[in-house]
Amino acid sequence: MKNFKRYLVTSALPYANGPVHIGHLAGVYIPSDIYVRYLRLKGRKVIWVCGSDENGVPITIKARQEGVTPQNIVDKYHNIIKNSFAQLGISFDIYSRTTSPVHYKTSSDFFRTLYDKNIFEEQVTLQYYDEEAKQFLADRYITGTCPHCQNDRAYGDQCEKCGTTLSPNDLRDPKSAITGSIPIKKETKHWYLPLNNYERFLREWILEGHKEWKANVYGQCKSWLDLGLQPRAVSRDLDWGIPIPVEGAEGKVLYVWFDAPIGYISASKELTGDWEKYWKSEDTKLVHFIGKDNIVFHCIVFPAMLKAHGEYILPENVPANEFLNLEGDKISTSRNWAVWLHEYLEDMPGKEDVLRYVLCANAPETKDNDFTWKDFQARNNNELVAILGNFINRAIVLTDKYYGGEVPACGTLTSYDEEILQEIPRIKKSVEDNIENYRFREALREAMNLARLGNKYLADTEPWKLVKTDPERVKTILNIAIQISANLGIVCEPFMPFTAKKILRLLNSDKFGWEELGKTYLISAGHKVNKPELLFEKIEDSTIEAQLLKLENTKKSNMANEASIDPQKSSVTFDDFSKMDIRISKVLEAEKVPKTKKLLKLTVDTGIDKRVIVSGIAEFYSPEEMVGRQVLVLVNLEPRTIKGIESQGMILMAQTSEGKMVTVKPAEDIITGAYIG
Repeated sequence: MKNFKRYLVTSALPYANGPVHIGHLAGVYIPSDIYVRYLRLKGRKVIWVCGSDENGVPITIKARQEGVTPQNIVDKYHNIIKNSFAQLGISFDIYSRTTSPVHYKTSSDFFRTLYDKNIFEEQVTLQYYDEEAKQFLADRYITGTCPHCQNDRAYGDQCEKCGTTLSPNDLRDPKSAITGSIPIKKETKHWYLPLNNYERFLREWILEGHKEWKANVYGQCKSWLDLGLQPRAVSRDLDWGIPIPVEGAEGKVLYVWFDAPIGYISASKELTGDWEKYWKSEDTKLVHFIGKDNIVFHCIVFPAMLKAHGEYILPENVPANEFLNLEGDKISTSRNWAVWLHEYLEDMPGKEDVLRYVLCANAPETKDNDFTWKDFQARNNNELVAILGNFINRAIVLTDKYYGGEVPACGTLTSYDEEILQEIPRIKKSVEDNIENYRFREALREAMNLARLGNKYLADTEPWKLVKTDPERVKTILNIAIQISANLGIVCEPFMPFTAKKILRLLNSDKFGWEELGKTYLISAGHKVNKPELLFEKIEDSTIEAQLLKLENTKKSNMANEASIDPQKSSVTFDDFSKMDIRISKVLEAEKVPKTKKLLKLTVDTGIDKRVIVSGIAEFYSPEEMVGRQVLVLVNLEPRTIKGIESQGMILMAQTSEGKMVTVKPAEDIITGAYIG
């Protein structure tokens, strides 16, 4: 096993087109915070870098949707993300951003180094181009009909209705999402990283050299390598991002997947003048914390980039987690199906550690897991309140009650006392082993076992019964209880830093280092603890019901939005369609049909004749609003008698998401009788 002088820890850069949610926290940021806090307590030399990922197409799409600039979008979400991380106690050494000048230069220099070494392959390909907008279209800026489910709002990279991964060439009837025009194919030049040239190196480095990696990470890497690697474009046609620093690359920027991981290097440069020791010395341990959707980039693509550059170390481990679901459904930012961190902090003030605890205790380390508000409540009430909070409270309360808050001296130990005290170093060892092997859920369980041990000790010895008959024994019991409390103040710090601080405040003690965990003389006899106060409070049903109601309202809103778009009907032949005769018509007269609420009797000029049509639109249009209006009429519909009136045709209408019927008309007035087809 290598001995490392320093540690470099990175966490996946959150994308700055929205806030952070609990899936991000469980997958990446809470595990990495636990790991780094542990290393610091151990006295290791460590830096932890992260920042907002602010380049790429989704940023420009969000900006266009909100009618602002991309810079407005990244500024807004960078601040929301950074502030909410800080409030949750996520203790980055630096939280930077990829729009910083340092990052622009670092990324440009990195590209230029590979370019000058002739690493890249240049390729000219045909890509969709919007002639009206005068720009090439990224996959997300192309919409069309999904060939699998017929959704006519599919994107060029994915159909969000059926979840199928697509390419723009898969879409039927592709259109530009910018102007709505039909794009053309146009030649464009791009630079490609030939991943296939690094396949042998990656096979040896990962499959032979890192068999200790988590099974989900190792397995995904093997699948990619077994399929065979292909060149991957490092540039794209876009006006938002880091310009390609070579002549003839005007209007092209670095692909976001290429510049984002370089953000770890640029953030390190901003943080310390010693950044090269962390990135270029073999005695540095580099660990990437990511979610499973980023495995290929951090285990295959970024290492290939680093290898091609030639000056940088490679990661020792990439402990990626699986996904966290919410109430049995996949977390989705587009459907607002998430628990957003900044909203949680507003709704649950003072409960930062409750969220940290629940997300670690239920972490998706080896498989996808599910977050439910009922489980959140149960873990708080049955574990944090009833186990950890209960033990600390009893230890402090009894010391305050019997000795005025002064820690009594420890007398002669019984064999049971020694058995209890011997468990503390064992728990320490287990917590260490689990953290250093990235099993944070198990490490937390062991940390809580120390509180369980303390509760069992007090329940077994019952000092409240012995206080009158054997006061010396009570002194020993409470001294041990206080020592266990002090150890909890150490072991809880990586997982629940706010709680650890409260425990030390109750003990009236300074912070301990990790090397003191396991010792049973941390608090001296005669030391005065502070007055008791509860570490945690029960979460009532009403609080949980409010959160469930918020999710239920989100679900109803999503259902309403989905219901507003009817699914495509069965396919028809062209011959079937050509049988329909639809004409531009003009309403000449309109009146309500007596004894009905919904029907209007309309006299329309179809250009071929004047006829009567009965239409169920009286709830949406008055007779006066219809007179003079151009409408579309299916003129060869078989006549039908409605309320004694022969209706000769049908007016074509559209339905809004609110259920309102509206007339369909041409963009400008055209001749009555014009044929639609």
